[in-house]
Order: sequence, then C-alpha cells, then structure tokens
Amino acid sequence: MREKLYRFMQGRYGNDQLNRFLMILVLVCFVLSLFGLRPFYLLGILCLVLSYFRMLSRNIYKRRGENAVYLRYEYKVKQFFATWKRDMAQRKTHHIYRCPSCKQKIRIPRGKGKIEIRCPKCGQTFIRKS
Repeated sequence: MREKLYRFMQGRYGNDQLNRFLMILVLVCFVLSLFGLRPFYLLGILCLVLSYFRMLSRNIYKRRGENAVYLRYEYKVKQFFATWKRDMAQRKTHHIYRCPSCKQKIRIPRGKGKIEIRCPKCGQTFIRKS
C-alpha cells in the first residue's frame, strides 16, 4: 500500500507552507462552523479542496510560485509583529517619534525634558518632550 501511494505521488507537488496554512485555516473554519456560522463551513470546504488540488497538482513550477508569494506575505507579517514587539519593549525606557518630514523613526531616551530632536536621515529639527 505504501508503495502504491509513493508511486501515485511521484511527479506531484506535495505539501508546503501554504498548504499547512490552508489546513490550519480549514480547522479554524470548521471550529467556527460548530457555533452555527454556516459561511465558515463553506469557506473551510473551499480551502480544503484548494489544498488538495495544490497537493496533487503536477504543475510544480506554478505551485512553487504561489508558495513564494505566500512566504513573502508571511515574512512581512512576521516582521511587522517583531517590530511592534521590539517597540513595545523599548517604550519603558525610550520615546519613539517620527520625523515630520521624512517619517523616519527616532528613538529618544525618556526623562530628559523638552528637547530639540534632529532627524539623522534628513536633518529636520523638531521639539518634543522626552
């Protein structure tokens, strides 16, 4: 039986990060559908069909491209939350301001009173309370 499955899957795309995400989405949709939310059941079925279609596809080049796009978006989301977490950890000891002209983030230590801040990127100066 194992040999038959191995031969069947030869030349097919298989599983990747996007398929894992789709499977998690299927589980979430099915759990939400238990609370009487019918559209989530249909969305879960749609994601399940899409996941199996991708897994059994022979067009490996196209599936790799889809996975690469997904990984780019996933990276952006992870970077956003990592930056947010870092900024939240620094808020105890520093103020984080944005330059009014170029929108560059500038980190200023707390407790220095009213100070003039010079943007290192564009040279603009502005006054803020630290």
